[in-house]
Amino acid sequence: MLSVNKDNKTRLQSRQGLALMADCTDAAMMITDTRSRLVQHNESFSRLFGWAFEEVQGKDILQLLAPQASTGFFAAMRSELLAGRSVTVDKLLTGKTGQRYWVNLVCNPVMDEAGAWQYTVSVLLDITKTKMHEILNKRVLEAMARDLPLIEVLNMVCEEVERIAPDISATILQVDDQDQLHPLASPSLPLSYSSQLDGLPIGPAVGSCGAAAWHKKEVLVKDIANDPFWADYKHLILPLGYTSCWSTPILDKDDKVLGTFAFYYRENTPQVASDFHRQLVQTCIDLCALALEREQNRLRIRRLSFYDALTGLPNRSLLQTQVDQLLLSSQREQKMVAILFINLDRFKQINESLGYLAGDKLLCLVAERLKEHVRRSGIAGRLSGDEFVVLLSESNSEKINPLIERLLATLGQPFNFGGTWMDVSACIGAAIYPQDGHNMQTLLHRADLAMQQAKKIGQGRFSFFSSEMNRLAQERLMLETTLRQALRDNDGALHLHYQPQVNMKTGVLYGVEALARWQHPVLGGISPVRFISLAEECGLIGKLGQWVLAEACSQLKQWRAKGLDVPSVSVNMSPLNFHSQDLPDRIAEILDKNGLTPASLTLELTESILLDPDPATMKTIEMVHAAGVRLSMDDFGSGYSSLSYLRRLPITELKLDRSFVADLESDETARALSAAILGIGNSLNLTVVAEGVETIAQSETLCEQGYPVVQGYLFSKPLAPTELEQWLRVPPFKRGF
Repeated sequence: MLSVNKDNKTRLQSRQGLALMADCTDAAMMITDTRSRLVQHNESFSRLFGWAFEEVQGKDILQLLAPQASTGFFAAMRSELLAGRSVTVDKLLTGKTGQRYWVNLVCNPVMDEAGAWQYTVSVLLDITKTKMHEILNKRVLEAMARDLPLIEVLNMVCEEVERIAPDISATILQVDDQDQLHPLASPSLPLSYSSQLDGLPIGPAVGSCGAAAWHKKEVLVKDIANDPFWADYKHLILPLGYTSCWSTPILDKDDKVLGTFAFYYRENTPQVASDFHRQLVQTCIDLCALALEREQNRLRIRRLSFYDALTGLPNRSLLQTQVDQLLLSSQREQKMVAILFINLDRFKQINESLGYLAGDKLLCLVAERLKEHVRRSGIAGRLSGDEFVVLLSESNSEKINPLIERLLATLGQPFNFGGTWMDVSACIGAAIYPQDGHNMQTLLHRADLAMQQAKKIGQGRFSFFSSEMNRLAQERLMLETTLRQALRDNDGALHLHYQPQVNMKTGVLYGVEALARWQHPVLGGISPVRFISLAEECGLIGKLGQWVLAEACSQLKQWRAKGLDVPSVSVNMSPLNFHSQDLPDRIAEILDKNGLTPASLTLELTESILLDPDPATMKTIEMVHAAGVRLSMDDFGSGYSSLSYLRRLPITELKLDRSFVADLESDETARALSAAILGIGNSLNLTVVAEGVETIAQSETLCEQGYPVVQGYLFSKPLAPTELEQWLRVPPFKRGF
């Protein structure tokens, strides 16, 4: 008997120990019969789910914990337990207050002596935090991997949160660069409410979300009706039945506010901002930040790919797509499309005189005007530099013309640079679909040609493309190619003629001017005016200038070797030649190669060089002068010259413009001006050369005025080297002196 009592006591202590261990563990435990009716549970079960044993004893506990589970789930579980096999599953279960928990559920069957299923011992481990993170991460990352839209991804976050915690309504708002709120996801709130938040500025009293974004910390308002945060906005949310709102800011790695994540609660919600809800928020905040940053990066990449970084206008890539779409729709609707190529006048001078920051600001101001002008009826874009494109679609060409005129007027209005007003104009070239082309490349090229034609007319002009313009462009391209070949091959197509400059009183040779000539293999003789301007436009003027220098000095060496007295040779130089600081060294090299002194060479400058903004130009001129090469101002009096400019330039010679000489016989003003220019030259100790002398009367007038040197057809036309040799062998008195 004593032995029996001792055994019972031991069993009792063992059972008490097991019960104590079961109650102290964090895992919830329960024993159920074969009909899932609760037989026993431990204290952890009550702590987790909220029910006392008396409340759930004998009830179908699985139905109570998982009311949303399907009958198939329970049937499959019973089938496994009947077979004596354990069941392990992660399941979302509901507690007494309606709060949900993810648990790891392990069900072990207890069999009787006959091997029949009698009881089930279940262990339930709370894995809510881990499971929420796992599920949300998996769903959201998969959605982003599938490149779903941002709104769809964030709606998924809110829906998953509301599925786990049905007592809340979740919302996500974005905060833009102007600190304004924009709804992104709010699946349980009506659109009428969310839309009224769009564009609201964040602030210390702009509801829970506006305040959370403003303070960069969570804001919990438990009584919306009486809280000052909601004073101006409570009338929007209270009619919907929500009484509390908890908002948390979404921050990026640099602590910048990207948006807010908020939970709205109704009046009868048992717990607001509970630990469970905080776990949800912490899980979701990082995912929301990741999704928002990813969207910002995607938009940034898209802007870099399709928009001009300076002005924000569409770039060439996006314009290509927009033109293709516009042409397709215009073809269906039988409309015309105008592509306008816009180029600012004098932009280079503005850039160089005011600085590149001012130039960039001007481009942005122009872009704003273009966007405003075409806001309803076209598309504006930027190609590069000061080149813009505008697309217009109209039913006929008569409507396009006034649109262009209004656009020119818009661009012609003064621009305000921090209180300083500047007048800026532009030239526009227009190509029309379908007559001028059927794709962007052709239309844009032809609009560019039309713009160049407008530039030739003057500032602030526009021109339409024509077939004649296209013919000229093709011819220009052919000329450029052939000119490059002529400079490369030096096959005689390019050659020099020389026009004598003679002493007015004695007829003795003063010098010769080298004049470039080009005999095109197909077109014949090409005017120097034409091919020299072509060389300047296509970047060949440097090579052409060097070729003329080398050829003229080589010819002077040959003449002197034959005993001919040619004092010097003059070579015309483009202002662009003086942009190169290598020019003085190149001249010295050519002179040395031909055994010539610097005084044997004169470089003729045009008056346009006086307004050249390149600072290297004046430095190069001074270096050439310091080397002993003479400088002559060609066509003096026809352009920009002033006495202050003359004082700055180290010239030794002036050449009276031929327009004055042509009018000497009939125009008293021309005679007065020629006399004045001679007086200026004499006062500055400059030799003054009159060019373009063609008649005896002109010669006599110039002689009377005292001009020392003359040049023109009266004395000789430009001659080939051998012809000039023959001319030199004729005594001066036999040449008409």
